[in-house]
Amino acid sequence: MDTIYGKMAFGVTDICETTYEEIKMDKKFRYIVFFVNDEKQIDVETVGARDAAYDQFLEDLQKGGSGDECRYGLFDFEYTHQCQGTPEASKKKLFLMMWCPDTANLKKKTLYSFSFNRLWRSLVGVHKYIQATDASEAAMDAVEAKLRATDQN
Repeated sequence: MDTIYGKMAFGVTDICETTYEEIKMDKKFRYIVFFVNDEKQIDVETVGARDAAYDQFLEDLQKGGSGDECRYGLFDFEYTHQCQGTPEASKKKLFLMMWCPDTANLKKKTLYSFSFNRLWRSLVGVHKYIQATDASEAAMDAVEAKLRATDQN
């Protein structure tokens, strides 16, 4: 069932789901930036190469329009975590970020908030969601702290 915003039904383009699978299964990309196209559907705006840094993700996520635009971003985050009783010392987590800066207009914030669940449901396997309204909430250390909070020892 699509999310309704006004009189329009939201859809998620096939390319969103295909590109997501290429990150999840094939590790082809590091990240995806999504946008709401014509207030009708969620589409892919940018993909980041597998060797792209987190800073590049933030730059692409926040570059829409004058910097007052909202976006969604999916990132394949890697960090070191030693689980008790296991030999492995690394962790990878896919997270979905909703970037809605405080400076965005109310209509855009509402549109992105309203359509979020449609995208979330289409990205099966993404368990962590982060909402960011300013640079400090989207910063790498803040995101890593949120991801680590869900790790089991």
